[in-house]
Amino acid sequence: MKTWWKGPVKAEPDFENLLRVLRRQKPARPTLFEFFLNNPLYARLAGAPPVREDMDAMEYRRLQIKAFRNAGYDYATIHVWTFGFPAKARHSDKTCSLNEGFVITDRASFESYAWQDPDKCDYSVLEKLRPDIPRGMKLVVPGPGGVLENLISLVGYDNMCFMLADDPDLLRDITDAIGSRLVRHYEKVAVFDTVGAIIGNDDWGFKTQPMLSPEAMRQYIIPWHRKIVAAAHKAGKPAILHSCGNLETLMEDIITDIKYDGKHSYEDAILPVEKAYDRYGSRIAILGGIDVDYVIRAGPEAVYKRSAAMLERASKRGGFALGTGNSVPAYVPDDNYFAMTAAAIQTRY
Repeated sequence: MKTWWKGPVKAEPDFENLLRVLRRQKPARPTLFEFFLNNPLYARLAGAPPVREDMDAMEYRRLQIKAFRNAGYDYATIHVWTFGFPAKARHSDKTCSLNEGFVITDRASFESYAWQDPDKCDYSVLEKLRPDIPRGMKLVVPGPGGVLENLISLVGYDNMCFMLADDPDLLRDITDAIGSRLVRHYEKVAVFDTVGAIIGNDDWGFKTQPMLSPEAMRQYIIPWHRKIVAAAHKAGKPAILHSCGNLETLMEDIITDIKYDGKHSYEDAILPVEKAYDRYGSRIAILGGIDVDYVIRAGPEAVYKRSAAMLERASKRGGFALGTGNSVPAYVPDDNYFAMTAAAIQTRY
């Protein structure tokens, strides 16, 4: 049986490769991109013991950095987790309801909610990690969820839809309270020179359409993403959108209005990455895209073949980084994941 994991990648990281991808250029070598992996995989890649529930947060971040480096990435995705938008716990098993855990139902509960202030939170972790970041690497930092995700968490999906019709002013005030804090989060993140890019992580869609109408998205959600991207660009950092779902009706907004540099998250059932690259790759970088269900169900050889073919498709024009369509949960077979990354590691332009 073929061994797909051959130990830590020897090539030195170089964040310039991901920057070239985000500029829609051809990187010096095939480049990998992933939003996040999973704890058993982090430990295996780092050559470390299993992740403990009581692991110190800094120790965990150092483990992630080492794992990303050993896997062949030019960056590590690190959550700061200095602030967020607390809600009630949702019941979670194989699925998670979007109508549980909400805490804001009316004007009074909005005004009494304990909004956290990013300016009172500690971002020094992004400097403290400097000695642990290998030469050539940078950090890529997401937010504590996105504008729409946190709106749904605080209000509930069904309640949000009713509020859109019954009390649009309250909905706007809640959205603005979330969006303004997220913009400030990214302003504070982007000034660290250990940070190479930011991720606006905000799931916008179902399989067939956005969670709100395009008109409502443009009225409530998109203006805040425009400001998030502007904050990153002002600091000289690119901005990546991670958003699941069918966003066909919003791609022009993403590219021409918000001006995200790269788009991540693709599903074969919505738009296979090959078609996404052909349709949009000349206007926005296409990141990841090998459907997670495919990576799980197909054999390693098939995963390798599709990944290599996608790299070949992008070899002349650039603007593509290889990865899964969403993330690498623990139920992805390790061999299938390593077959995908091997396609990039073993290919040279």
